[in-house]
Amino acid sequence: MVQHTIRIAQAVCILGCFSSIIYYIFCIRAGVVFRRIRECKEGFVGGEALPPVSILKPLKGIDPEIYESFRSHCLQDYPEYEIIFGVSDAADPAVASVEQLQREFPRRSIRLVVCPEILGPNVKVSNLEQMVKAARYEHLIVNDSDIRVESGYLRGIVAPFADDAVGMVTCLYRGVAATTIGSRLESLGISTDFSAGVIVARWLEGGLHFGLGSTLAFRKRDLKRIGGFAAMVDFLADDYELGRRIADLGMKVLLSDIVVETHLPAYDFQGFVAHQMRWARGVRDARLGGYIGLASTFGVLWALLTVFLSKAAAWSWIVFGFVLLLRLLVAAVVGRVILRDRQVLRDVWLLPARDLIAAGVWMVSFWGHTVTWRGDRFELRKGRLLRIS
Repeated sequence: MVQHTIRIAQAVCILGCFSSIIYYIFCIRAGVVFRRIRECKEGFVGGEALPPVSILKPLKGIDPEIYESFRSHCLQDYPEYEIIFGVSDAADPAVASVEQLQREFPRRSIRLVVCPEILGPNVKVSNLEQMVKAARYEHLIVNDSDIRVESGYLRGIVAPFADDAVGMVTCLYRGVAATTIGSRLESLGISTDFSAGVIVARWLEGGLHFGLGSTLAFRKRDLKRIGGFAAMVDFLADDYELGRRIADLGMKVLLSDIVVETHLPAYDFQGFVAHQMRWARGVRDARLGGYIGLASTFGVLWALLTVFLSKAAAWSWIVFGFVLLLRLLVAAVVGRVILRDRQVLRDVWLLPARDLIAAGVWMVSFWGHTVTWRGDRFELRKGRLLRIS
């Protein structure tokens, strides 16, 4: 009976290795396709009109390198745009950085909006609902407070809207890690796992059906058609919801070849795991089928279990070596080539540990519905936030 159970478990692990190998090959293939698209665009100068843009940046507290992130938005090679910052509390420490920015760039249209109403548990979205009323232009871009961009960012993000069928443009991002192991593990996950999943989804599904908080560009009229930000004020994964709802209008959600950057906090190990758990439970509630399917992508875990259950047979080490080789290739193609992450090869030795932690977080995430976000605790029900007193 015991031997029979072991054989079944071994068969499951081998199947997990096989599914992971297929997934890693898909990641590499999708990365190659994405790179070819980028190469075709490099050096191309379009003659399309560049409409004025309102950039909305909701704030709460201070993020690493926040001023340089703000500053990068003032150095855009773009004819006309405004930047609107929003806080729910006029005494928020981020206000000082906005005021400094206004002093350094007096000719830029930079405004601060204080959003006194709390319309729901997602305070960021609550602020956006109030900020959008101050936006002068039809084309809107929302990105997180810690996002740093290059000078061609606005041109690259806005150009696709020359096609009326495009409803949203979003983009990938890389994380610049602090010196802590937790921060380095977070950055490694963004560059080798999260972004790989996004480009595979784009390739297999013929486009995206969700947005990424690093950049959400859309038209004001389409936002009104989906009920405005007020319709998403209860959701944790607001970026996912916004993209999904615009896609449900029958419009395209494009993944730009632009890659932006964020400086990550100096997470300790506990902080890293807590952040991963919040993200995991958010994805679980937003896209349950795809989240369950992640089990078939934990190649390092399946390969190690295969070695263990086979009592370290020679063939199991060959399987493990092949799985690990493909996993490293995914890291190189997506992290180094697509995202141009200079840290990924330095920290690639952490990848097996990071993947095992991710598998553990995935398993634990199914037990419990609480998340911690910006110091507040919430209960998560079908993607909606309920504040815990």
